[in-house]
Amino acid sequence: MSNATIAGGREVTPEVIYEDLIARFKAGSPDRRRDDLMFITVPQAEAVAAITHLKEHWGFRHLAFFTAVDLIERNLFRLTYMLHSYEASIDVCLQADISRDAPIADTIHHLWAGASTYERELKEMFGIDFPGCPRVDEPFALEGWDEIPPMRRDFDTRAYSERTFFPRDGREKHDKVDIMKNELYPEVDL
Repeated sequence: MSNATIAGGREVTPEVIYEDLIARFKAGSPDRRRDDLMFITVPQAEAVAAITHLKEHWGFRHLAFFTAVDLIERNLFRLTYMLHSYEASIDVCLQADISRDAPIADTIHHLWAGASTYERELKEMFGIDFPGCPRVDEPFALEGWDEIPPMRRDFDTRAYSERTFFPRDGREKHDKVDIMKNELYPEVDL
């Protein structure tokens, strides 16, 4: 792995980045998955500032993805921002937790225009609001959806399917062994 240097000649390594984030943004302990990949948790109130700092100061100019995980047991959503530095060949996965009771997070669309697509998807699939994000309240993929967001773990997929997709002819369950025995090979004792 070749590490880049920044102004002042400091080598860009996950350790140096972590030291900076802990000093500035109250970052939690890093979770190193590989030499070039680190997961770091910051308080939600610090997330956009930390992401901006990583982009502008450390050269993490690529937002690889932005997603959420429903931690229903802890009544939280974990927002996960995966950032990449081409110069240093390092990935930093910045994570921040928000309450499921008031799922609101600051937008990052001003840093990457494409982030608004992720934010619209997270609004629709998890119910997480990003005030200030363009078109965040417009339907993204689920036009006319009136249920709780479908990626929340308390969404009952089976109940929704049973209410929405009523039984129709041709949807009976058939045992494969019975079909083979009775229809395909009646003369063979299976």
